[in-house]
Formats: sequence, C-alpha cells, structure tokens
Amino acid sequence: MRKPQDHNLSFGNPFQQNEHLVSRRTVLSGLGVMTLLGASGCSQALELPSLEPSGRMAPAGVDRMSTGAIPLVSVDSNITDNGTMYASLVDNGFAIPAVPFQKIKPEFRRQIVLDPTGEAPGTIVVRLSERYLYWVQEGGEAIRYGVGIGKAGFEWNGRAEIQYTKQWPTWTPPKEMIARKPELVKWSSGQPGGLDNPLGARAHYIFKDGHDTGYRVHGSPEWWTIGTQASSGCVRMINQDVIDLYNRVKASPTKVPIVVG
Repeated sequence: MRKPQDHNLSFGNPFQQNEHLVSRRTVLSGLGVMTLLGASGCSQALELPSLEPSGRMAPAGVDRMSTGAIPLVSVDSNITDNGTMYASLVDNGFAIPAVPFQKIKPEFRRQIVLDPTGEAPGTIVVRLSERYLYWVQEGGEAIRYGVGIGKAGFEWNGRAEIQYTKQWPTWTPPKEMIARKPELVKWSSGQPGGLDNPLGARAHYIFKDGHDTGYRVHGSPEWWTIGTQASSGCVRMINQDVIDLYNRVKASPTKVPIVVG
C-alpha cells in the first residue's frame, strides 16, 4: 500500500517536478566535471555561465562569460581586414598593385599580437627562424609582419639601429652580387626607385656602431617570397607592410633600435 505522502508526490505539478530534477541533474553534472578536473591535476579554473541575482541564467544574447586567461589586443586603424591592408594604392606616383593575400599564409599577414620579445617599445625585432618582424608597442603588444630573409650563409644578426629611411630608394647591387650575376652590371651605378626595384617602396638602413652594415629592411614586389629564405641577406617585406612600418619608424622621436636573431 502506497503511503499518502507518496501519492501526493506522484500527482504534484509535473513542470515543477521536472524543473527540480533538471536543476538537481545540472548541479550534479557540474560537480562531476569539477571532480574529474581535480583528479586530472588540471589547474585551469572551470568557467560556468554567469547567473542573475535571482539564480536564473543570463538573458539570451548577453555574453557575461569570462575570457579567462585569453588577453585582448588593441584595434589599430591601419590593421583591419586583409582586403583593406593589401589593397592597391598610389604612392608617390607609383601604383602599387593589390596583393593576393589569400595566397599568403595567414600567419605572415600583418596583425597585432602580444609582444613575445621583451624589448622596449619602439624597437624592431626580426626573428629569423620564425620569419617574423615585430614592431614593439606600448602595453605589451606588437605589430607582427611576415618577412623574407637571407639565404643560408647570407644572414646577418645582431643589435644595431635604423640610421635613416628612404622612400622608393635607389638600389645599387654590391660587387659580390654583380660577380655572381653579371647581368646586374647595368645597375652598378644604381637602379632608380620603382615598382621593379628590389628594395621596393621603402628601405630602412641598418647601421651598427655608426657603420653601414649593408643590410636593409625593405619592401619587395615579390610578395610570394614572404616566409622564405630568398634574399641576399636583407629582410624583405610586402610593399604595403613596409610602408606601414616606415610610417611608424618615421614617427619615432629617436633612432629606432633593431634586433635581428
């Protein structure tokens, strides 16, 4: 014979009963997950959806969940979508063609990242093994650009400074390069700046202890070489990227230090 109180429980409000079971199941499930995390030695805190003061879930469309350990980076008007950054533009009378950025690996496109270098703001850092150039900013961030670097045996590394910069610079191949490629003798007195010039739209001249190293951070019309070892030792960038970097270097109140390694 069923007791009266059992009978009453069977015929209560079915919605309230289901709500009670769901709430209880939710709590037990959460406890079970936390127990598993504790047993696995995981040190990451478990983030659960926030609750209103009434104990109900936050309204739909309101995201109040913590981002945890994922820090946010700034928004820069010169670093937007790829189509904008790598669109065609006219610069000093030269029509720079658009870059088919879809053919460039996403990691080699201009973007803001957390600064991994530890260098002072206003420093250029080139990490040869990564094929990245960083412009270190305030607040623990950096602008990262993909670069092409020198072939094996042609790399330069060290600490130096950008002595000066030029727009659409003249390129003069060194004698050693002319010896390897005799066809370049026609430019022994210098190739004027232009769309086909190997130095591209801008060049940053690297000096160490007051002496020209002969190495440059410069633009290149050969966007497909970004992320590779293709140059004769210089650090090459997409023309749109080197213009962006140039504007930042020119705005610096002091000579810009550069670290290559």
